[in-house]
Amino acid sequence: MRCVKVVALVGMLLLAAQTTDEMTLQNAPPVVVGTEPRAGAADVPASTNEIRITFSRPMRNGGWSWVKLSDASFPKTTGEPRFLEDQRTCVLPVSLEPGKSYAIWLNKPPYENFQSQGGQKAVPYLLAFETRR
Repeated sequence: MRCVKVVALVGMLLLAAQTTDEMTLQNAPPVVVGTEPRAGAADVPASTNEIRITFSRPMRNGGWSWVKLSDASFPKTTGEPRFLEDQRTCVLPVSLEPGKSYAIWLNKPPYENFQSQGGQKAVPYLLAFETRR
C-alpha cells in the first residue's frame, strides 16, 4: 500500500512539474480578466444596459457562450452580443431589474464558443452580481 502511495505522489509531482514547465502566456487558454459590472458587485445600477466581458487575448468574432444558470438569474437581452474592435471585449445588451441577483456562466461546458482566434476554448467563468433596489 505504501508503494502505491509513493508512486501516485511521484506521478502527481511529475505531472505538476510538466504542466508548470509548459504553461506560458502565449499558450495558456483565454481567461476573463475583467467584467462590467464587476463580479460580486452588490450595487449595480438597474439602468446598466450592457454587460462587458474582457478576455486575456483576442477572440474569434461571432462565437460566444452566455449560458443560463437559470431563467430567473439570466438578464433580459435587448440585442445580439458583439465584440468591440479590440476583439477582447464582448458586449451583451441587457435590461436589468432593480433589487435582483444575476448569474451568468461564460463558456460552461458543453457551451464553449468563446474561443481565441487560434481556436483555444476560454476557461469557464461565473459572473454574479446584484442590482440596487
